[in-house]
Amino acid sequence: MNGPLLKVENLTKHYPLGSGIFKKNIPVIRAVEDVSFSVEAGETLCIVGESGCGKSTVARLLMRLVEPTGGRVLIDGTDIAGLKKDALRAWRRRMQMVFQDPYSSLNPRLTAGQIITEPVENFERLSRQQRNALAADLLQKVGMSPEMMHRLPSELSGGQRQRLGIARALALKPSLIIADEAVSALDVSVQAQILNLLLDLQQQMGIAFVFISHDLGVVEHIGHRVAVMYLGRIVELAPCEALFAKPVHPYTEALMAAAPVPDPTRVRLEAPVEGEVPSPINPPSGCAFHPRCPLAVERCRIEVPPLVPLADGRVVACHVRAPATDVVAKPTTAANSSLSRVV
Repeated sequence: MNGPLLKVENLTKHYPLGSGIFKKNIPVIRAVEDVSFSVEAGETLCIVGESGCGKSTVARLLMRLVEPTGGRVLIDGTDIAGLKKDALRAWRRRMQMVFQDPYSSLNPRLTAGQIITEPVENFERLSRQQRNALAADLLQKVGMSPEMMHRLPSELSGGQRQRLGIARALALKPSLIIADEAVSALDVSVQAQILNLLLDLQQQMGIAFVFISHDLGVVEHIGHRVAVMYLGRIVELAPCEALFAKPVHPYTEALMAAAPVPDPTRVRLEAPVEGEVPSPINPPSGCAFHPRCPLAVERCRIEVPPLVPLADGRVVACHVRAPATDVVAKPTTAANSSLSRVV
């Protein structure tokens, strides 16, 4: 089918802080506000931002683990955000998720082999021989010995548990995997192994990833494009190389300036940001970043900046750096699919 594998349009999620007859008077947490993006087959879109920016809520909305307040989530042109339970079930095979905590996301009473084959058995009956063959094949794909199919999660290391979680996600042969902080709970050396595994699986199977992380070093290695979120909104979305070479939005600059740099010869950005992240219950008017932004002007306090396309293929929401009346529009293209391995 022509078009992107995943297309998200104006996705919104509000959590009411109570109930009553006059719902318009009930305060709400604006967790996700008017988020739009697309993911091509075989592409990795990374979503980054501070804790509480809404990136994990986006992951749950894509999987329909929580119901959206508004917007659409299209897989191959079908809006799954509006599907009922029975109709949604068929689409579960197309998208799977790898969670942040590799232990709490696994059933401690099931063996590794049972954990891998359980998703398939939700759709079809397998013989014992088929279950063992499937578990052995997927364990080998993620770099584990087939003999480990008889072990419980408590008998595995953190890295092995995350590999098991990836094997479970692969069992249904999905087109899209959503990885929510999939390596943040692991040691640095194990992180590199898992990232290389994901890159290999993407090249072999053509899987698309929505990769959520707060670690910019990880994102720089694995991403094709990067969406930067602040207080529930995307403020910049760009090809990975372009974003790290020259961030445009002041918040993107601040994130990069705060990230540790292992190379002492590399010049760091200077983008000091003061103040705390505003409350999603009572966000600032206009641009949500303006109370902390050193470039803010009066227009930033009044108008919400739209995402404006720039000439290098990125979109940016900033009245100062990307004013809507002074841009060169150009269709966004996916970044080169070749990625260097993590070392």
